[in-house]
Amino acid sequence: MLEPLRQGLPPIDPSAVSGSATCALPAQYEAVGGARRFTRTTLNGWGLDERFDDVALVVSELVTNALRHALPADAVPELQESPVRLHLMRWSSRLVCAVRDPSQESPIASEAADSAESGRGLFLVESFSDSWGWHPSPVLGPEGANGAAAPRGKVVWALFRLSDCA
Repeated sequence: MLEPLRQGLPPIDPSAVSGSATCALPAQYEAVGGARRFTRTTLNGWGLDERFDDVALVVSELVTNALRHALPADAVPELQESPVRLHLMRWSSRLVCAVRDPSQESPIASEAADSAESGRGLFLVESFSDSWGWHPSPVLGPEGANGAAAPRGKVVWALFRLSDCA
């Protein structure tokens, strides 16, 4: 599912992949806390405890954005089965956090007014990670009217270099 992400990063040795973990998240804002707990447990298991604060902040922002902007306004949370997924992938020299959601709309970083209580999420992602980006999710759905498979959502990712930690 995340091959376009891997292709967009600098080349790495496939044998250096040392772990991956995935967490399905419900369409509820309480899922942000669950994503942070999942991130803490995963990073602890990988011996990356010291990276938790920065990674958890980015995970919180990516999951919040997915819940706030990528789900239909009329969606009934109880009827949706985990529309958002958090993926954590570790190589020897990098960690990638990726959040998949059902929207095909690109994330847009914008400047928030000084008095605004929100609107700085992607600025924080950019500030605390080494790089970030997004790509459409691979085709998962049935074929559309023209015979082509319809794209299904997007993946927004953030990269953390681990060279100082490995």
